Amino acid sequence: TWAPLKMKPGRPRIKKDEKQNLLSVGDYRHRRTEQEEDEELLTENSKTTNVCTRFEESPSYVKWGKLRDYQVRGLNWLISLYENGINGILADEMGLGKTLQTISLLGYMKHYRNIPGPHMVLVPKSTLHNWMNEFKRWVPTLRAVCLIGDKDQRAAFVRDVLLPGEWDVCVTSYEMLIKEKSVFKKFNWRYLVIDEAHRIKNEKSKLSEIVREFKTTNRLLLTGTPLQNNLHELWALLNFLLPDVFNSAEDFDSWFDTNNCLGDQKLVERLHMVLRPFLLRRIKAEVEKSLPPKKEVKIYVGLSKMQREWYTRILMKDIDILNSAGKLDKMRLLNILMQLRKCCNHPYLFDGAEPGPPYTTDMHLVTNSGKMVVLDKLLPKLKEQGSRVLVFSQMTRVLDILEDYCMWRNYEYCRLDGQTPHDERQVSMQKQEVHLFVFTLSVN
Repeated sequence: TWAPLKMKPGRPRIKKDEKQNLLSVGDYRHRRTEQEEDEELLTENSKTTNVCTRFEESPSYVKWGKLRDYQVRGLNWLISLYENGINGILADEMGLGKTLQTISLLGYMKHYRNIPGPHMVLVPKSTLHNWMNEFKRWVPTLRAVCLIGDKDQRAAFVRDVLLPGEWDVCVTSYEMLIKEKSVFKKFNWRYLVIDEAHRIKNEKSKLSEIVREFKTTNRLLLTGTPLQNNLHELWALLNFLLPDVFNSAEDFDSWFDTNNCLGDQKLVERLHMVLRPFLLRRIKAEVEKSLPPKKEVKIYVGLSKMQREWYTRILMKDIDILNSAGKLDKMRLLNILMQLRKCCNHPYLFDGAEPGPPYTTDMHLVTNSGKMVVLDKLLPKLKEQGSRVLVFSQMTRVLDILEDYCMWRNYEYCRLDGQTPHDERQVSMQKQEVHLFVFTLSVN
């Protein structure tokens, strides 16, 4: 490993009298001298033989829990890429912990290679806070910072946090990267990690062009669908990772004949042969032995008296449409089905169904819906067990009813339906995370 230098590798050199001009382009970038680089290389080579390069179990620096067996194997694969100077794609199926494996790799770099950073993790805006929380939970010794905000907030962050360099990992979004590209280009990044890497599948897009200009030692792409559309897009990812190897789109296209369907078995076999050194993909079926089994229970619920009345009313209103054999108006039929779905969820979704005024929230909210009757019996038992509950619905007005219900039953809840601004929602969840029992979510 390389010994820490007086000036951190890749960090800008900043003089005290330059503090007010940090945002301007100047000569404060740290360019290593030949002596510094030689010292680093010699130190790294001298300690390589003493470095753990393979884990049999979850590393000790991972604190919040333990890596599963397949995640340990994934970490070892990432380490082997680093050892061999190869960039790669971690393409595990969603839900298998690509975030955790990536954080574990950066923790390995700090604790076993003495290379704390600087690293950049580029993610969708919607996952920024989740990434930051995962860093704090799993490897709290990594100093992760997040660049986000308006122009003034970003300028202050760059001046007070980013350029002084007292951090290991910078997490930011695609949009922020484009806006602050001139700042990010000043750094020599150790690892550049791009989550949902299909965002750079078009090599001519603005984002793709910018990240290609960054100075990086290692690059890692995270994606659940590396072959999302076509092989040319895969070439764009491989070209970003290994530009010297995959330098010609024309050669790649001719080799794999990208105009043909991916269903061609020989093409797929050839592709897998080429990708094997660079790409790791596991699906849940392959690693299910180390995952707790999913238990699915379907509960068939009857209609309440009010629901039966509304259900019959809907059918009788449009009886002529339903009886017109072979001449059904598709849109009118779909509307009938939608009304019946609303009735099966809760009759209060229809104007005039809820008793009142005055409108009160009490037991009638439960007894007039078969689903609510079952939910009202389940939740107390789940709360007693210390469980948390996710309730999904395609109808946001069902979430309104659930919100009234949770307030009436004094259940701590959080509603996630896209209406609450992202930052405000995240702050609310962080404040009450320990106490929240019910999460209501819209799946639209």
